[in-house]
Amino acid sequence: MEKGRKVVVSALQFSCTDDVSTNVATAERLVRAAHAKGANIILIQELFEGYYFCQAQREDYFQRAKPYKGHPTILRMQKLAKELGMVIPVSFFEEANNAHYNSVAVVDADGTDLGLYRKSHIPDGPGYQEKFYFNPGDTGFKVFQTKFATIGIAICWDQWFPEAARAMVLQGAEILFYPTAIGSEPQDQGLDSRDHWKRVMQGHAGANLVPLVASNRIGKEIIETEHGKSEITFYGNSFIAGPTGEIISAADDKEEALLLAEFDLDKIKSKRKGWGVFRDRRPELYKVLLTLDGNSPTV
Repeated sequence: MEKGRKVVVSALQFSCTDDVSTNVATAERLVRAAHAKGANIILIQELFEGYYFCQAQREDYFQRAKPYKGHPTILRMQKLAKELGMVIPVSFFEEANNAHYNSVAVVDADGTDLGLYRKSHIPDGPGYQEKFYFNPGDTGFKVFQTKFATIGIAICWDQWFPEAARAMVLQGAEILFYPTAIGSEPQDQGLDSRDHWKRVMQGHAGANLVPLVASNRIGKEIIETEHGKSEITFYGNSFIAGPTGEIISAADDKEEALLLAEFDLDKIKSKRKGWGVFRDRRPELYKVLLTLDGNSPTV
């Protein structure tokens, strides 16, 4: 019997400073450590170049955005990916003329830039005021054919929408990746979403019979806002789930972490076919999903 296609995935978790060079160096250190442990595809957390600046609505923070082409962090990760033979999705704040996006560039194991995904769902609430900075993504949900697997990438708030996960798997995604920045709620210190956050994504993995990798930051970040200081403690809990939603590897809420898990993609593909959820879909009955209120078509 032939051996299946096996891939080792990794999720990183670390606290960020507000210095780009320090954070990129931390990411590279952990990428190298993951490579030494056999990782093939490694996920770095959302907007890892600095603090999560969306706690505030400040015009000066637009200076953190850079164009996709020639972006220094992407170029550095392309060089690193080629050196190590690893796939590295790279999260960054993108400037595109007068538009701005929360984006990920997917770098293949030979250093090739496979393209861009722009975050589709943009949150707007206390501490997470992303609509001030980011246009809604215009790429649609995409998959990327890398050396090791066909992967789907979505970003943070996207992870709460089952439609996004299903769209990526329908296009052939074998593993889902979600770079994230989530923690406490400045308006309600008693609200802790970490278990809800994990269960939603475990559901995506189980419903689509694919592994899922989520990377989140840790640490306390204080941002000066137009109304004084705002503080978020990011709760980490990065994890890797298997194709039934089971947790394979998980981090805590305080420590830097490097998670690893190996999956046999051919074995999972066979199980996905046999389970029948894609065989028994009824797309013609799902037109209600193209509405906002369940009644009036919007497209």
